[in-house]
Amino acid sequence: MTAERVPLDEAALRVDVLGTSRPWRRIDVVAETGSTNADLIARAGRGEAVDGAVLIAENQTAGRGRQGRSWSAVPYAQITMSVGVDAASVPSQAWGWLPLATGVAIVDAVADTGVRAGLKWPNDVLAGGGKLAGILAEVAAARREVVIGLGLNVSLRGSEIRVPGVTSLVELGVPAPDRHGLTRRLLHELGRRVEAWRRSGGVDPGLIADYRARSLTLGMTVRAILPGGREIVGVARDIDDEGRLDIDADGHPAKVSAGDIVHLRPARP
Repeated sequence: MTAERVPLDEAALRVDVLGTSRPWRRIDVVAETGSTNADLIARAGRGEAVDGAVLIAENQTAGRGRQGRSWSAVPYAQITMSVGVDAASVPSQAWGWLPLATGVAIVDAVADTGVRAGLKWPNDVLAGGGKLAGILAEVAAARREVVIGLGLNVSLRGSEIRVPGVTSLVELGVPAPDRHGLTRRLLHELGRRVEAWRRSGGVDPGLIADYRARSLTLGMTVRAILPGGREIVGVARDIDDEGRLDIDADGHPAKVSAGDIVHLRPARP
């Protein structure tokens, strides 16, 4: 086990986070599980309130990305966690902001390491031309709660998982990333964003402005591949109050709430 690949200290995380970073009320660290998202959703299905729950896995064997894709993992090389958020007080059309808020929290947390990251709509954190983190938000059907999963590559190397386009803090030049410190900072940033999102009823002007400032998609000519295979090509102009991407397709405006985005080129001035 290398110096940066040591287990997280569950007790220390509880001391450092619970009671100081709202809204978190419970932190569990497990050595291995299939999917932290699936585990929290299963808890909710059994009638347990998962609001404020944080579940961290040192290794995931069946991690999932968007649209059923797999998420590759190496033990102790990532921060792999899911959190539960009670969204009952916020209109459902604004729930799409939760994964976007998570992306902002990741960008701000890794800034402490000197890494400058940005956001590719809807759920990717990019740095140095590679994917540094991914996000998956799912609704717990039994309750009005949203489970947000994230995977942040700390010391993972693309060659270890044979997936092109993947990067990590180590590959970006951070010599010995502190996973404990990163986890603590990430939960603080995410908790702050979640609280502000709920207080604002889902439309948080500060979050919207911060997302725009960190976006790598806005201003780009993009190809949006929508569910069902339909495509839209145009300039990504803005993010609306529901977290949807506004695309100008040759003068024909379109709002995209779900889909894969391919960055083609910067828009002409």
